Amino acid sequence: MPTPSDSKIKELEKKANNIREDLVKMLIESGSGHSAGPLGQADIFTVFYFHVLKHDPQNPMWPERDRLILDVGHCVPIRYVAMAHAGYFPKKELMTLRKIGSRIEGHPNYLRMPALETTSGPLGEGLSQACGFAMAARMDGTDLDYHIWCIGSDGEQQEGMTWEAAMFAAKYRLSNLTYIIDRNNIQIDGYTEDIMPLEPLREKYEAFGWHVMEMNGHDMREIISTLEESKSIQEKPVLIIANTTPGKGIEFIENRFGWHGVPPGAGPEDVVPKEEQAKRALEELRTLRGRIEAEHD
Repeated sequence: MPTPSDSKIKELEKKANNIREDLVKMLIESGSGHSAGPLGQADIFTVFYFHVLKHDPQNPMWPERDRLILDVGHCVPIRYVAMAHAGYFPKKELMTLRKIGSRIEGHPNYLRMPALETTSGPLGEGLSQACGFAMAARMDGTDLDYHIWCIGSDGEQQEGMTWEAAMFAAKYRLSNLTYIIDRNNIQIDGYTEDIMPLEPLREKYEAFGWHVMEMNGHDMREIISTLEESKSIQEKPVLIIANTTPGKGIEFIENRFGWHGVPPGAGPEDVVPKEEQAKRALEELRTLRGRIEAEHD
């Protein structure tokens, strides 16, 4: 794939910020849902749906589509917004998040939404599922050319099933699989290194037989180049450690684990009172939008 132009990078950065704005509006309307992780993953999902992922919103179950498995199911709101912007369903449907009868559920349900690929809620299952997709693609022996992507979280590395899957992928040399860990250093009860230390994370996966890469999960060029390079690795599954800022774009949410599972309007009040959080969050994202536009003019 050609190196993205400056105009393409600007387009992606603006799209990511628009996606963050719609994410926050959706969470505010719902009155529940996760803020920190989805905000931190916005740039990665933007790159996937608007540059890297092989997919067709008009034919969501296209056999040659890349399979994108979301391990960390509670971060699905950011995927919903990216999918809506890409044309999978009307944006107005985002406002039904977590409402009775809505297919925009709090965790992904593949029976309700085309191309979600899997249903997730219990953490740590996604890499095992992705391994199954990757092995099945190999066993099918067809001419279909697609890649298996899995997005997980650093907290999920505390799940034993994750490491069973890591051994499986290495044993069978699943080079059609790329696993992205959102390394934002938080989980619901605190910081990962306080709850259950993960480091040295890179060396652990290398010892398990994986090819390991790292990237800045907010640098569009770096995200694109790293994802593309991962598909060229032969004979090994690939792990990408994506260093991200939870709550990215909203200063009073960034890097604070108290915002793991709550929306603006229901979060910690030590910085911004609850009644001011929704307005303040959207104001900060609008300011960020203006800064992005000014940097490229």
